[in-house]
Amino acid sequence: MVHPGRMNFGMCRIVGRLLTPFCCLTLMACFAMAADSNAATELAEIVNSHLTAGEYGSAVTLAMTAPTAEERSSLLKQVADAQQAAGELDVAAGTIRRIPRGEDRPKVQLNQSSLAGGQANFGMLMMLIQQNTSGKWQNLDGEGGGMMPFQTGVRVSPNGLLQRLTNEEQAGALSTRGVRARMAALNEDVARKSQLRMVSLTRLERAVAARIDAGLPVPETMAQLAGLSQVKYVFVYPEANEIVLAGPASGWQYNKQGQSVSLNDGRPTLQLDDLVTVLRTFARGAADFGCSINTREEGIKALKDYAEKSMAKGSLTSTNATRSWVNQLQRKLGRQDVVVWGVPSDSRVARVIVEADYRMKLIGIDRLDAGKEIPSYFDLLPLTNPKNPPSLDALRWWLTMQFDGVLHSADKNSFEIQGSSVLCQSENQLLTAEGKHVPTGQSEATNRLFAQNFTTHYAKLAAKDLVFADTQNIFDLALCSALIKHENLDDKAGWDMGVFAPEGAYATACYPVPKEIDSVVNHRVYRGTDVVVQVAGGVAANVMSVAKDPKLNRAAPELQSVGDEAKAPELPVGRWWWDSSAN
Repeated sequence: MVHPGRMNFGMCRIVGRLLTPFCCLTLMACFAMAADSNAATELAEIVNSHLTAGEYGSAVTLAMTAPTAEERSSLLKQVADAQQAAGELDVAAGTIRRIPRGEDRPKVQLNQSSLAGGQANFGMLMMLIQQNTSGKWQNLDGEGGGMMPFQTGVRVSPNGLLQRLTNEEQAGALSTRGVRARMAALNEDVARKSQLRMVSLTRLERAVAARIDAGLPVPETMAQLAGLSQVKYVFVYPEANEIVLAGPASGWQYNKQGQSVSLNDGRPTLQLDDLVTVLRTFARGAADFGCSINTREEGIKALKDYAEKSMAKGSLTSTNATRSWVNQLQRKLGRQDVVVWGVPSDSRVARVIVEADYRMKLIGIDRLDAGKEIPSYFDLLPLTNPKNPPSLDALRWWLTMQFDGVLHSADKNSFEIQGSSVLCQSENQLLTAEGKHVPTGQSEATNRLFAQNFTTHYAKLAAKDLVFADTQNIFDLALCSALIKHENLDDKAGWDMGVFAPEGAYATACYPVPKEIDSVVNHRVYRGTDVVVQVAGGVAANVMSVAKDPKLNRAAPELQSVGDEAKAPELPVGRWWWDSSAN
């Protein structure tokens, strides 16, 4: 006799944020116009013209050039009003947070759809809390309390992460590295293994633009970023108008799935399409990007009702009865919605993070083997031996970005990314009678142990299942793109992104992305009496927070003066990569 009295529904969703300013030729021209005019009315008219055209990012940037706090507040209010009228409430909240004085910040007008049904609008909820409490808040006032939404799915939000992680390096080695990296060890064989290959984004963009103008396709060397499999350094050389990504590289081959993998370490090569996608996300002023696989409230309610009614009837009498009961649970839950935001839903970035989230769910419910180092939730139950597991709740796992630090030279022209990895986190949620998920902020032992194992052995998993290595690559490119924007490296290099800009001529490849998927269910009989049921995680990459984390951001005097005096390496016309003599 098996009693259907213990059911854990593992439901994980993916979320991504990325946050960064924007820069393009049009914007540069607007700066010049603002600088030439001392009249506040003229600046207001220019801002209004951008609002009329729906160019909110440009309007915000222009508003921030106003000479006084009072003028900036007035113009930012004007932008926020237009954003709210257009239904862009999250973006309006971000604009309001930039208004210099707290007392000048208007209230965000929430409509009912912001708070009712579906996925909660946490930006709005957090803004509402901040505006209706008397204390100070860290993100508004530079001191006081802080808030963050509970994580779901794949989240890519680099600003705060960068702020926490970036530190100045002290030994002087990074500065030396930056100078030596300028010295080109030229060879004609991109397949040659290199410990430090330099890829100039500015030169690459010009080379791509030239091929587009000539009606020629982008060759594989460009599409694969010259065989880079990781980014370890970001350099800017202001006098040469150059931004460079550097890391290990080699030739590549294509596996059975048609994916390019490095001949050096077997990792997927970095993709130009992915880099351009995340660069454009930041340039458009999006606060984040990501995806989520969402259960439908009507499905959760139907499943919950059925489970409660069947449990009231008593025990299941056979293995077949148990299997039939579990299958019925799956049918009641129905399909789940795939949601992608911040990046095109048909982009390669979207395809990878959706697949990573889904495969993590399958690992958690023992429908996909991740190896002995990452046992499923079911396999961990006997180890944690919970005496009174909850009768009905939702288990969440999600992936987020993890770095040891970001070192920078004193002049912030050279950066070293340290300890790139991926962190799996967990939480238990309650399920309401209406089918909604309620966060608890707590994670029970079995749930927590699964997340810990996933994190500890992520490198082995990524070597075995390349979608997880690809996810880490996207996180790294997101961090680099966020770093470029956060530190204004594009301005330092005088780069307007050209064909890589949001409306640029370079066209990234399109991929099919499912709008919905079938729920996947698995079960185990636990202690011979209880059926434990799981419905197939999430991925969250908190990228920008790395650059802003003072604990992880360290100054590196050795990175100082990387490009102030050095001339650009002598390269043939059209050449955009080289192997550093600092190998």
